[in-house]
Amino acid sequence: MAGPLQGLRIIEMAGIGPGPFCGMMLADHGAEVIRIDRPGARPEPVLGRSRKSVVCNVKTPEGVEVVRRLARDADGFFEGLRPGVMERLGLGPDILLGDNPRLVYGRMTGWGQGGPYAQAAGHDINYIALSGALHTYGRAGEKPTPPINMVGDFGGGGMMLAFGMVSAMLHAQRTGQGQVVDAAMTDGSAALMAMIWGFYGAGMWRDERGVNLLDTGAHFYDTYETADGKWISIGSIEPQFYAELRRLAGIEDAAFDAQMDPKGWDALKDKLTALFKTRTRDEWCRIMEGTDVCFAPVLSLSEAPQHPHNRARSTFVEVGGMTNPAPAPRFSETRADAPVPPPKTGADTDSVLSASGFSEAEIAALRDKQAIA
Repeated sequence: MAGPLQGLRIIEMAGIGPGPFCGMMLADHGAEVIRIDRPGARPEPVLGRSRKSVVCNVKTPEGVEVVRRLARDADGFFEGLRPGVMERLGLGPDILLGDNPRLVYGRMTGWGQGGPYAQAAGHDINYIALSGALHTYGRAGEKPTPPINMVGDFGGGGMMLAFGMVSAMLHAQRTGQGQVVDAAMTDGSAALMAMIWGFYGAGMWRDERGVNLLDTGAHFYDTYETADGKWISIGSIEPQFYAELRRLAGIEDAAFDAQMDPKGWDALKDKLTALFKTRTRDEWCRIMEGTDVCFAPVLSLSEAPQHPHNRARSTFVEVGGMTNPAPAPRFSETRADAPVPPPKTGADTDSVLSASGFSEAEIAALRDKQAIA
């Protein structure tokens, strides 16, 4: 695959969710990502794209040795199991960095490699709860509402691990020194809240849901239903954008002059709610789309790929007959190839092992011992 990471070889221990997302990010941008799959496993349809697949049974000594040999020539290696599992398999960082001192060993967990929760099970909702992030999501007087699993699994987990892997591989290229990247979704979701912590520390953010500038407390930063039961989004924070909202929406009510007075936000929100229900979403789009109101229609999953802006930028692409988000971000000089569908599980076992120095006889012997498939 072409891209800025071309030439890097990374071994991925197959997992679900944030681990494959990290692998997708690295593969999208040119890294050769070799996924170690369990026998009979199936890759995730979008997150598993643009990889190579080797089926290896790491519960056998021979399977462990296969992974060790692959990691000796790799730039990176990452896994998403509970702390201690890889050590028990004989594939922990001490062993793999002993074999390859320049290896970057990424570890993806919810709670991190240490701390009182380290061995506990959890999911995105739990990790962002502990970091303080979940407390901020939701409307005033209502219960916390998780933003699906974007903040813990993907933003605070997979994206942070991809960033950590690339950072550590740059260091290894300069120094020859590998290291372990401990990517915890709790830590990552806390980092994503940096601006809100700044507002809170400066006394500009109340420690409540739905009463602040960016959490639907303000009338000028929210979603509104339209006459046809669809929705639009308004983000008119700056005075000039707020003025444009008033101009295009025909708002002459003097009560809207006190934009930044939280005491009036609820009443003004009621007025905007009634106003936006007077026209359909398409009618509001014709009035406000492409202006400085800070406006966009709220599109469904079926609608988003068809929007003219997304079509012009090829924000979505077809991969194996399925709609995928295109690789992001984009680079002017090292453009990435188009993604390709996930390989059939084990499709690359022989070719990857052969390229790594395994002889035909060794590959046959490993298959006989059910160490590979």
